[in-house]
Amino acid sequence: MKRTAYFLSILIALLFIGTASKAQDYKPNYQFAAGLKFGGYENGISGKYFMTPTTSIEGELGLRSPHGLVVTGLYEINQKAFNIEGFKFYYGFGAHIGAVGAGYYQRFNGDNEHFTNNQILLGADGVIGLEYVIPQSPIAVSLDLNPRIELATGPFFDIAPGLGVKYCF
Repeated sequence: MKRTAYFLSILIALLFIGTASKAQDYKPNYQFAAGLKFGGYENGISGKYFMTPTTSIEGELGLRSPHGLVVTGLYEINQKAFNIEGFKFYYGFGAHIGAVGAGYYQRFNGDNEHFTNNQILLGADGVIGLEYVIPQSPIAVSLDLNPRIELATGPFFDIAPGLGVKYCF
């Protein structure tokens, strides 16, 4: 529990530091993008929409093996990264809800979990990552870490990597 509180403190601090920095100079390379997301728990489709030049919302519809479905929504702060055009740093928070059927599931940390009947998933999510829009192409590639606190079947805390490929509109 101490580790969870410590991690959440760091995420909140990053949120306030990022909004106070030069985020105003950042302009996104696209307004909306849709694509595929591969992660430690679910693989599925994702969409990202910029509400302002520095804030976006991202939604994911993920399939969990062997039989589960999870919907995740994230609010993200975006900044230019490494002073390179097309590269951005983002972080944020959100929540997930879903369901999994009875069976064995492997967590990202290698632990096995066995559900004897159907389970509801509900919890809080975070995200911190990098995205790169390939120059003169409508393709964006992202790599992020997704900390998650599962409340309905837990509580437990995990961090999973995520890899995304999106088409930008």
